[in-house]
Amino acid sequence: QVQLVESGGGLVQAGDSLRLSCAASRRTFRSSGMGWFRQAPGKEREFVAAITWSGGNAHYADSVKGRFTISADNAKNTVYLQMNSLKPEDTAVYYCAVAGGPYIPTHVRDVGSWGQGTQVTVSS
Repeated sequence: QVQLVESGGGLVQAGDSLRLSCAASRRTFRSSGMGWFRQAPGKEREFVAAITWSGGNAHYADSVKGRFTISADNAKNTVYLQMNSLKPEDTAVYYCAVAGGPYIPTHVRDVGSWGQGTQVTVSS
């Protein structure tokens, strides 16, 4: 089981920026990448962004394209989510995720391990 430790959440105003970090305890040869999902109160968990361990292939949800950037530090087994131009609708608990197989996680069903979650709150 891979352990994931997230950090970087908080309370900000609309238009501000935050950077989330997620460190994995180890790499698994089965997994090709990591990603971020989020869950707002009363809503289902949804995909935000994902990236291969090499950093060469990134995917984003339409709602965050152009505002969020995912990156990976292969040597540190760490993935980052830079969030700019934050909106109130970005308010959610953000979860780091590792794929359960040789693909990057773009759906909940793709995830092999979850982080504990970090709260992001954007006030208007």
